[in-house]
Amino acid sequence: MENNKLKDSVPPHNIEAEKATLGAMLLDWDSVGSVLMMLHSTDFYTQQNQIVFEGLSALSYQGVRGDTLTLLGELTRSGKLEQAGGAAYISSLTNVVPTSANIEYYAQIVKDLATRRNLIKISSEVKADAFDESRDSRLILDEAEKKIFALSDMDQSTPIHTMLDIVPRSLESIQQHYENNQSFTGIPSGFAKLDSMTSGFQNSEFIVVGARPSMGKTALALNMMEHIALELKIPCGFFSLEMSYEQIGQRILSQVGHVPGTKLRDGTMKLDELQKLQVAAARCYDAPLYIIDTPNMKLIELRAMARRLKQKNDVKIIFIDYIGLISTENTQTAVYEQVSEISKSLKSLARELNIPVVALCQVSRDAEGNEPTLSQLRGSGSIEQDADVVMFIHRERKKQEDGEMQPVQDAKLIVAKQRNGPIGDVPLLFLSAFTRFENKTMEGERAPAASRKSSAASFAPAQNGADSAESLDMAPASVPVV
Repeated sequence: MENNKLKDSVPPHNIEAEKATLGAMLLDWDSVGSVLMMLHSTDFYTQQNQIVFEGLSALSYQGVRGDTLTLLGELTRSGKLEQAGGAAYISSLTNVVPTSANIEYYAQIVKDLATRRNLIKISSEVKADAFDESRDSRLILDEAEKKIFALSDMDQSTPIHTMLDIVPRSLESIQQHYENNQSFTGIPSGFAKLDSMTSGFQNSEFIVVGARPSMGKTALALNMMEHIALELKIPCGFFSLEMSYEQIGQRILSQVGHVPGTKLRDGTMKLDELQKLQVAAARCYDAPLYIIDTPNMKLIELRAMARRLKQKNDVKIIFIDYIGLISTENTQTAVYEQVSEISKSLKSLARELNIPVVALCQVSRDAEGNEPTLSQLRGSGSIEQDADVVMFIHRERKKQEDGEMQPVQDAKLIVAKQRNGPIGDVPLLFLSAFTRFENKTMEGERAPAASRKSSAASFAPAQNGADSAESLDMAPASVPVV
């Protein structure tokens, strides 16, 4: 019983492994670089070993070859020789190991035990925070996740790639694209010209779609998700902070079935429209589309739910409708600081999950009637800085004499920023009855449905070589609610 208590009270450590690591560094100075990549001074349990490691690191940075004499000189100069155990301790380090051949093995033992001590420390901090009822439990969870992820990142050594590694892999990737020039490296949106400009939405990218209210931001996002989830069968997450999941479901059925949304709401559908709706419902039934409709969602909740979607449902892309409705913990700070925090956090989330994150955003009032610009993104200049791609929807608010919206309107998607590709305009058509965007041909007509499926056909082989555009079109699909 006493031994178990003693084991529990003493943090994991191995003094002999620490001394063997330091002694091997003194015996074989050429191997110091690999150890410095693996370890930090705080990874050593005793203070004297930490100071010795810091002395060896200082010699390396100065370009001085380390041995017992130069290390003694460095520690004497810094006034830390006695704290490091004195000259006798330094001299004894090389006697611990007969050879430096196993230096990385010793260093890995030190690193593993340091990781265990850090886990114990984090666990103690989380336990103390959990007992503090004045703190928000969601904030405690978010901080715990950050600490764990930070610890995981520290445990990985940074690889160094030479051109000998880079060139062959780059040529192999280029060759693959050349042999299949119809495929996309990212997730296709379903809009032909946009996909040709971006090669699809790329992993780790933060994409912003901006527009004035009622210009069709949500409609465009739902069009893209229809293509991604229904036709390509790619798992997709949608955070709806403005509309309920029932409203989203009706919008999707209206778009897919080409049944006017007003008829769905007032129940004035004809028999053929009911049949179209049934066909649309069959297609939507099993789609890997996951909707979260929590209003006024906090940033930490959104990040936690996004991680959950990635872990449990393996979503490949996330849409957020919209940035202005996300709240932060720091509600007392200025709005532009809150939006800046949200923007940076969404970019960080895209990199952490290694998927595209598409966020909708409003633009300022002075863009009304004009083509929006990057400076008109509402809230903070941080959005245009953090985003990898920024697109704006622009169309005229034209009405007929009876006050009804024109059934088909010219519209365009302005790619105003793309960090790794061209910018320009993507011509579209907006079908107001179905709140739906369609590709526009060169002659100004609606592109046939098959033109959008061409994106699916070109991308399908990367997902499942047996799939075809026809099989994708006939497969049923769903809108599960998380």
